[in-house]
Amino acid sequence: MSSKPSPARVLPAHLAEPRWRPGLPAQPFHSEIFAPAGEASGAGLALALARDALNSSSDAGAAQDIRQLLWVQDRKAMQLGGRPCLAGLPPEWRHRVIHVAAATPEDALFALEEGLKCRDLACVIGEIAGNPRALSFTASRRLSLMAERHGVRLWLVRLDAQPDLSSARMRWQARAAPSLPPRWNAAAPGTARWHAELFRARAHAPGEWILSDDTETLRLRTQPNACESDTDFAVAPDPVRLARPTVGRSLAARARA
Repeated sequence: MSSKPSPARVLPAHLAEPRWRPGLPAQPFHSEIFAPAGEASGAGLALALARDALNSSSDAGAAQDIRQLLWVQDRKAMQLGGRPCLAGLPPEWRHRVIHVAAATPEDALFALEEGLKCRDLACVIGEIAGNPRALSFTASRRLSLMAERHGVRLWLVRLDAQPDLSSARMRWQARAAPSLPPRWNAAAPGTARWHAELFRARAHAPGEWILSDDTETLRLRTQPNACESDTDFAVAPDPVRLARPTVGRSLAARARA
């Protein structure tokens, strides 16, 4: 006599996936961030995710990571968003950035691949504008394989681009979110925040969050419908109540519908 399957076995596969949250120890080596070129939200979120991944993967009590950060931009990305401003970077990164100004997307992809081969780099951040032909699925696959083979993480920011085929293990859509008013000086700028939508990931269900990189820690909003204050952010809240599943597994699929 056969027994009925348990309810957990008949749930859709994507509902069994864990929610993403800051501080996860096992994070992918190749991620993409789609963002508008005029607000620096893509680069800001890339830096925040990079710090979170590096802090999460470091051993407790280990020596401070002093490796360099490689930042690659093609010419159009620099025209649209400007070069990295050292004064605006986290203090621990300001003296560790190697900036590569590539003339073309092809040159930028070459520099990214070469950087991913170097284990003396803490991570690689790239910025490429639009949807150049050079950034094909094959080129994306090469980046994924190179990052995973050599253990160097890549965050590729796609400025003013449409989601296309890619082998990136995690894909984000980012835009700027209003900052909270500063606690001590109302005329000062608030801490940067981003509306981040994870629309494709191999190990996580889709979802949306308001993220903030504050005091060297990536935080997310814990009370989406309440009045905002500094207490609305936490390091490791219950992610099940936070993320709102998106419709479909990818923005590209929705665009074709």
